[in-house]
Amino acid sequence: MSAPAPRGGDGFAGKVAVLIAVLATIGTLFGFLGSSTHNDASLYKSNAAIDKTSAANAWNHFQAKSNRQNLAELATSIPGVDAARYRREVDRYRLEKEEIRKEAERWEASSNAWNLKSDQALYRHRQWTLASVAQQIAISLAAVALLARRTWLLTATCGVATFGLTLGLFAALRADPMPTMLMPFGAAAGAVLLAALVGHFSPRAPGRDRG
Repeated sequence: MSAPAPRGGDGFAGKVAVLIAVLATIGTLFGFLGSSTHNDASLYKSNAAIDKTSAANAWNHFQAKSNRQNLAELATSIPGVDAARYRREVDRYRLEKEEIRKEAERWEASSNAWNLKSDQALYRHRQWTLASVAQQIAISLAAVALLARRTWLLTATCGVATFGLTLGLFAALRADPMPTMLMPFGAAAGAVLLAALVGHFSPRAPGRDRG
């Protein structure tokens, strides 16, 4: 009596090979996008530091003008000096301080905006990285499914790949953190449940160990 042929045959192997190639391509793309967003985050953080330094310089200038204004105000109370002249200087320093204050606040606002963009880019970088890792895990599962000829492993592969694709989709859409994380984890839970059900009810080849 001849031994039973392996389940799936060449057609099964061909489909898995195509799936692995597709997952590898998607994983490479996610990795590239993750590196790009990490570079963007570093650039934004550098811009934030530059603007913060400019703001600090402006505030130092503001403080110097304040010191001069205080000296001019003190001079107006000294007998025998031109009080009108020093009062004009006080008014001039007050106007200059207002312009410097606005400039310093603009630099601080710009620095905060760059920091926010950097944080958002870092978050997207983590999303792209997780998406890439998910594709690598899916590739490993697909390789095991090809060797073991188990369709439930292939189902688990698709579930993990879907998890990574969902993360990548939300990263591309620049979605908010909470909605971004709820849907992929929900997809992962569904994939685990589906894989368990398929593995439980799918027929096993004769002679194979159960479990």
